[in-house]
Amino acid sequence: MKLPLRIAKVLLELSNGTILPGSAAKHAVIEDLIQENILFRTGKIRKTVGLANQEKLDLYLHTRFSIKDLQAYVAALEEGDSSRAFLVNVTGDSKLKSVRTFKGFLVNSLTPIPATLNSEEILIEPVEGIFNFIYDFEKFIPAPDVTIVGVENSENFRRLKGQAYLFKNIRPLFINRYPQSQNKDFITWMKSIPNNYLHFGDFDMAGIGIYLNEYQKNFPDKSRFFIPEGLEELLKNSGSRTRYNTQKINFNISRIDEVEILSLISLLHKYKKGLDQERLIVESEK
Repeated sequence: MKLPLRIAKVLLELSNGTILPGSAAKHAVIEDLIQENILFRTGKIRKTVGLANQEKLDLYLHTRFSIKDLQAYVAALEEGDSSRAFLVNVTGDSKLKSVRTFKGFLVNSLTPIPATLNSEEILIEPVEGIFNFIYDFEKFIPAPDVTIVGVENSENFRRLKGQAYLFKNIRPLFINRYPQSQNKDFITWMKSIPNNYLHFGDFDMAGIGIYLNEYQKNFPDKSRFFIPEGLEELLKNSGSRTRYNTQKINFNISRIDEVEILSLISLLHKYKKGLDQERLIVESEK
């Protein structure tokens, strides 16, 4: 059973010697403490509540709620980033409140990427079969010339070597769109750094919708949709009509001012096809 924060704050005030109006201390726990003679209540019309025995209150809170330190308990519930270890120390219960153990996002690279993390210089090293997970993303700053490339599909994120030819003119740091629960952290992070964003997704209406609705709207001045050379031939020869026929447009075309996207939409309508981004992984690397 969890002691509500509101009542914990009331008990903390009473522990500090404050006498509170009865209306400010209404709860089943308060009534129980009065019955146990740990708190006292005076008055008939204008009732007040005060602390009668601090030692018994501490024992009550410890035995019933596993609260070792009432002040620390209140601070833990009010503090947004209390760790699970801190909650265990205060209450013996790591699940007292929801704590995000794995905030952040996955990154991958083709070449060593310089950055600072918690004010220390680091290198994001590419190692086959290993991704890096940036936890302290709030204090992670890539070099200014690094372009952040958001990758829609996991296979493309994993097989970067087979797509190196696509990014010869930039210094890319790749971010995986999944798991989706981490995407909010990525959006927050992108808003905080000056680096440009390049969206690498499927070449279809759904892919354009993801870019516009999740990314471009959040940092419009530094984002663009990746269009590879020779896309028209790929779309013509390898595209999927089913993909084109089954997808619905979930964005307003009249509001798009990015020429590359308008050209892509024209191609999708021209050939009535869509193309998975996995098609760009060269065969020798698959």
